[in-house]
Amino acid sequence: MRTVIGAKLLLSKIAQPAQKPFEIYDNRLPGFTLRIQPSGVRSYYARFGRNRRIALGKVGALLPDEARERCQKVLGNVAHGRHPLHGLDGPGLTLGQFIDETYRPWVTTNRVRTAANTLEKLRRHFRTWFSEPLTAITVERIESWKSRRFNSGCKATTLLRDLFTLSSVLSRAVKLGHLKENPIRRVDKPRIDRRPKVRFFDNAEEVRLRDVLRARDREMCSARESANEWRQERDRDLLPPLPHFGDHMTPAVLLSMNTGLRRGELLKLRWISVDLDRRLLTVEGGNAKSRQTRHVPLNDEAVSVLTSWRGQSAGGPRVFDVATGFKTAWSHILKRAQITGFRWHDLRHHFASRLVQRGVPLNTVRDLLGHSSIAMTLRYAHLAPDQRREAVARLGDQPILALTMRLPESSVSEATPYLFDLIGGKGGTRTLDPGIMSAFHIVSAYGKIWHGMTGRA
Repeated sequence: MRTVIGAKLLLSKIAQPAQKPFEIYDNRLPGFTLRIQPSGVRSYYARFGRNRRIALGKVGALLPDEARERCQKVLGNVAHGRHPLHGLDGPGLTLGQFIDETYRPWVTTNRVRTAANTLEKLRRHFRTWFSEPLTAITVERIESWKSRRFNSGCKATTLLRDLFTLSSVLSRAVKLGHLKENPIRRVDKPRIDRRPKVRFFDNAEEVRLRDVLRARDREMCSARESANEWRQERDRDLLPPLPHFGDHMTPAVLLSMNTGLRRGELLKLRWISVDLDRRLLTVEGGNAKSRQTRHVPLNDEAVSVLTSWRGQSAGGPRVFDVATGFKTAWSHILKRAQITGFRWHDLRHHFASRLVQRGVPLNTVRDLLGHSSIAMTLRYAHLAPDQRREAVARLGDQPILALTMRLPESSVSEATPYLFDLIGGKGGTRTLDPGIMSAFHIVSAYGKIWHGMTGRA
């Protein structure tokens, strides 16, 4: 029912408990509601949107006019896109409330690939702050948290990622008007090595890896042939033959070495994105880390591997139709090849390193790797052939001195050496050594001609 919610209504029989809960709607302010429970509890609510409501307080704790005023503020916040409780008395919007009500729906819609990991990081590292208002997250508090993480042995790169995770939440709160500024912007960030040492195969390691892959394929193919002979003797269904590779590992490794694909991009690669006729592989934007589509040319080995694998694989939509990654099999292959300290992602470094070593421009390497910025590709700059070495070698060349000559005003004997100021020296003058005096005899001659033309002795 609708009526004016006031002191008179609260004393009337209309606002007394019944067998079922019911609500009374205010005539003066649409959305202002009084809810009466069978237990006798009567509360004020602000209703907005579709079946959304915010509790304003209980009868007795608030007067009807006070509850109406709070309801008006709530409805104003909703109309301006702010949190319903923004600006009301009390601690304000908490970090946990903002994450659950605002940030979680946004990140799951706009950051589908990383949403689950982001929310898990927030819960794991900042759950003790969930019950506190957003305004309580200050620069001093974040600096204290950072110091504790450092003292516990956390690496700088890990700490920086965790700070950026919280920063994404606070930046969203600033954008929606819940905070004036993001305090993490004024936090001192840990310094990290932007150009760490790049791990890639040397010639001996690559030879051993390829030998192990070939030996592994031969063993698996031989085992399949033996198994099929056993099955044929017993009239059982034969297993699919293995004409080229024992499993997906060899084609996956060789394709990574020749294209630089990330593991996630490799696992999500579909045959529809592979054009063997045009020798081109397309990494779709939805599967790329940068969310941008890129095209990678295929060399002879990559085309040969994909052609053989396409004929052998089951013919599904994905190139490598495996449920898990390559971690277990990859570790066994590395151990057999006696290669240590090498991750699957280092195959991508190996691809980039070989290109730079062969003189491919860094910007071309950046495009092939799918880096959004050249700064990421600069980690391979030191591998460019002879450029830095030649630059340093030039220090050994005989320098050409920039000299300023002071021509004498009076006649000077040819035997008298001229004095020259060495630019950039310690000051004063010095006599040139005989090895370069002959280069200035011509200057001396021109000086005498000049004196003769001007009438000077």
